[in-house]
Amino acid sequence: MIRSLLLSSAMLAAACPGVAQSGGLPAAVPDGQPSATAGPAPAEKTPSAATLRVRAANRAAIQEPQTHGFLSAMQVYPYREGVLYRLYAAPERVTDIALQPGEVLASVAAGDTVRWTVGDTTSGTGESKRVHILVKPFAAGLGTNLIITTDRRAYHLQMESTAATAMAALSWTYPQDALIALRRAAEQEKAATPIATSLAVEQLNFAYGISGDNPAWRPLRAFDDGRQTFIEFPASIAVGEAPPLFVIGADGEAALVNYRMSGRFYVVDRLFGAAELRLGGKHQQIVRIARVDERRQRRRRGS
Repeated sequence: MIRSLLLSSAMLAAACPGVAQSGGLPAAVPDGQPSATAGPAPAEKTPSAATLRVRAANRAAIQEPQTHGFLSAMQVYPYREGVLYRLYAAPERVTDIALQPGEVLASVAAGDTVRWTVGDTTSGTGESKRVHILVKPFAAGLGTNLIITTDRRAYHLQMESTAATAMAALSWTYPQDALIALRRAAEQEKAATPIATSLAVEQLNFAYGISGDNPAWRPLRAFDDGRQTFIEFPASIAVGEAPPLFVIGADGEAALVNYRMSGRFYVVDRLFGAAELRLGGKHQQIVRIARVDERRQRRRRGS
C-alpha cells in the first residue's frame, strides 16, 4: 500500500513538474513575477481617431490663467462660448466663482461630487445681486469638470487640485454684452438726432393734415422740403409693428410707395397730395395724411 502511494506521488510529480514534492501543492510564485501558466498581458487599446480628435479639441479649448488677467487675487477671463476655463484649487482652500451681477443660477453639475465640495451663495441685492459658486477639493492630484448654467449662458470649467496652490476667485468679462450695449446706445443716439441736419426750418412745409383712426403708431406730423416727404411717429414705433405707406393717386387708387425708416421717421423720396398708413387684416386701421391746399390755408387765416 505504501509503495503504491509513493508511486502515485512520483507519477504525479513527473506529469506536473510545477507541483511541490510535499503535499501535492503548486509551487509558490514570487510576487511580481508572471506565473508559468499565466497568459500574456493584454495590450493597451489604441485610441480611435474620434477619441484623439476629442482630446485635441479639449486641449485647444482650455483657457489657462494669464498674468494680465488677474485683478488683485481674482482671475478675470473674457467669456466665450465653448471655452474650457481652468480652475486650480487646493485642499482646505475655497475658490470663489463669481457670475455676472443679475445673472440667475439654473444648475451646477460636477463630474466628481465625492472628492469635491461644490456649493453656492449670493452677495448684494437688487440689480447688483451676484451668484457665487464655491468649490473645494478633498485632496491634491484630483481633476474633474464643472458646468454652470444660468438664465444667460453656460460656463464650462476644468478643475485641478494641487497641494497648496489655489485660485482665490475667478470671474468673467462679457465682450458680447458690451458690444450689444454699444450698438443699442448708437441706435438710441441715431434715433434722437434730426433726420437731416442740413434742412432749414424756413424751407419746410408743414401743411399736412392727419386724420382717421387713432392707433398707438399714429404719426405726430408730416412735412416736406420740396423734394422729400417726412412722416414723424411717436417713439413707440421702434417696438411695435410699423404700418406700410400707400400713396393715393388722382384716380383715388392706393399704391404702395417706396420709403425708408430713419429713427422714428418715414422718409419718402417724393411729394404726394394724399397717402394712407394701413395696418391690420379684417379690422384694418387707417390713418390718412393729406397735404393742405394753400388757398384753403389762406381762407382759414382770413376767417
